[in-house]
Amino acid sequence: MITVYTTPSCSSCRKAKKWLEHFGLEYREKNLFVAPLNEDEIKHILERTENGTEDIISTRSKVIAEGNIDIDSMTTKELIAFIQENPSILRRPIIIDERRLQIGYNDEEIRTFIPRELRERARACDECPDMKECPDIRKLMATK
Repeated sequence: MITVYTTPSCSSCRKAKKWLEHFGLEYREKNLFVAPLNEDEIKHILERTENGTEDIISTRSKVIAEGNIDIDSMTTKELIAFIQENPSILRRPIIIDERRLQIGYNDEEIRTFIPRELRERARACDECPDMKECPDIRKLMATK
C-alpha cells in the first residue's frame, strides 16, 4: 500500500494525491502535522533514501535556518526526536510503499508507482498495429 505523508498547505502534496487518484492507485494519507511520524516510520523512510537525511530534510526550513541546527551531529535517536518535534523540516510529500520512495513531486519519478503490469501493457500498445484495445491505456499512461 502506498503511503503519502503530507501537510495541508503543500501544493506538491495536492499534485501527488491528484496524480495517484487519476491513475486509480490506492493510497493512505498521513498528515504530518496531525499525526507526526513514529520512530519506525522515520527509520523505514531513511532506509530507503540514497543520501539519508539529505534527501528528506529541507535545509531551507525555518526551524533549520533560524535555529542554526546541525543535523549531521545528531545521533539517530536525537534525529528521530527532532523530526517528531519539527515535522515541518521534512520535504514533502513523502510517497512510499514496500519498495519505492519518492520525496517531493516529480512527474516522471512518480510513474514508478504505476503497477508494472500496466506499464508493460502500455509499452506493448506502442508496437501494436491494432490500437482498438490500447487507446485508454495510452491515455492513462500519458504524463499529466
